[in-house]
Amino acid sequence: MKIHDISLSLDKNTVIYPGNPVMIVESYKSIPKDPTNLSKITFGSHTGTHIDAPKHAFSDMAGIDGVSLEKCVGKCRVLDMLDVKEKMEIRDFERCGIESGERILVKTKNSERGFGKFHDDSVYLDGDAADYLADKGIILFGIDSLSIKKRGDEDARPHTSLLKNGIVIFEGLDLSKVEPGEYEFIGLALKFTDLDGAPARAILISKD
Repeated sequence: MKIHDISLSLDKNTVIYPGNPVMIVESYKSIPKDPTNLSKITFGSHTGTHIDAPKHAFSDMAGIDGVSLEKCVGKCRVLDMLDVKEKMEIRDFERCGIESGERILVKTKNSERGFGKFHDDSVYLDGDAADYLADKGIILFGIDSLSIKKRGDEDARPHTSLLKNGIVIFEGLDLSKVEPGEYEFIGLALKFTDLDGAPARAILISKD
């Protein structure tokens, strides 16, 4: 068994989506003045590798504590989308044979160039493709960028089409060292109450 950590590291250098709160880690108590070390952490709910809850797009829907844990654990497929230049469209998923109940992660050129800075031209999910995946009945979708939609795009379907159908969204996955294929996926968010999203630790497990 091999464990692949596909989570982004959280520290003062963590890349933040433009307009989101900057991450701050500072000492609150420290040895030798105090008996123990204790830190104070300030961050946004969509910092680093994180889950979007339905409440992210719909104020009257479930928060992060209402996201199904069963959907966040189980078999998944990492799809090879390295040839996609701008956006993932229906045709890109049609060739993959998407089936109902699947957990789908996409590896794009976003992973290849890393997460050292924010890129305005990150590969994203097209609105029609989001509708297609929702109609197919997948239960989880993960992407190697800080958002599944194009920054500034008025088409909100990459979020709304998935979230309103109970599809869990993972953003900020680092798939740079993972080969496309089948894995066991585990991704669990911090259990904040009624929040629009939360950071998560995500891993893939392979047999070799």
